[in-house]
Amino acid sequence: MMAESFNIYLDESCHLENDRIPVMTQGAVWCPEEKVREISVRVRDIKKRHGLKPGSELKWGKISPASLDCYLSVVDYFLDDDDLHFRGVVIPDKRRLNRGQSGQSQDDWYYSLCFMLLEPIVDPTQHYSIYLDIKDTRSEHKRRALERGLREEKLDRSGNIVRRIQQMRSHESEIMQIADILIGAVAYANRKLETSTSKLEIVSRIRERTSFSLLRGTWLREPKFNLMFWQPGRFA
Repeated sequence: MMAESFNIYLDESCHLENDRIPVMTQGAVWCPEEKVREISVRVRDIKKRHGLKPGSELKWGKISPASLDCYLSVVDYFLDDDDLHFRGVVIPDKRRLNRGQSGQSQDDWYYSLCFMLLEPIVDPTQHYSIYLDIKDTRSEHKRRALERGLREEKLDRSGNIVRRIQQMRSHESEIMQIADILIGAVAYANRKLETSTSKLEIVSRIRERTSFSLLRGTWLREPKFNLMFWQPGRFA
């Protein structure tokens, strides 16, 4: 069997250490590399059909009553397309990380979290290009640390499995925008927010169509919409 190439798009929500928001989520959407253009065109068509410019950026923070139907259509498209997959990691209370006690630096912990997210996705018999949403001035440092760490864990010194880890801005990728919506929905559900009826409708649509509450983990190998909850000393 010939190896396939996949693209993985990583994003995170409420990732700042001192933002006074206890819940943190990180997630990834992935698909075969050969399907990226087709998926991107389909999402742009959805935007256009709902009165948005094809090049406009979809973000969880931009959801409003006027744009709700567009976001619901994108969620439905993700759930209906067999080539698209999502995995998320939820930290219910990032104040309990206690990195100082464990001796981990912020970079060490960031790598550990990314590895928890990516390990079930990355098959050592396949090839992967991983794209990180640029969040802050430390993004390049994180990229280098993650690339080095993943290759070491997968015994991939030649870079044959993890071919590249690259930064990009979310407006450059429709698939990164899908990741932002799904991660936003998971974070919103776990923060128990009810400030937006439109966002609640997005959460409700995902719950109805996946049969998952978004408040607890799924089976580790759940292929379409996979969630893991991190707790000190255990996973849920």
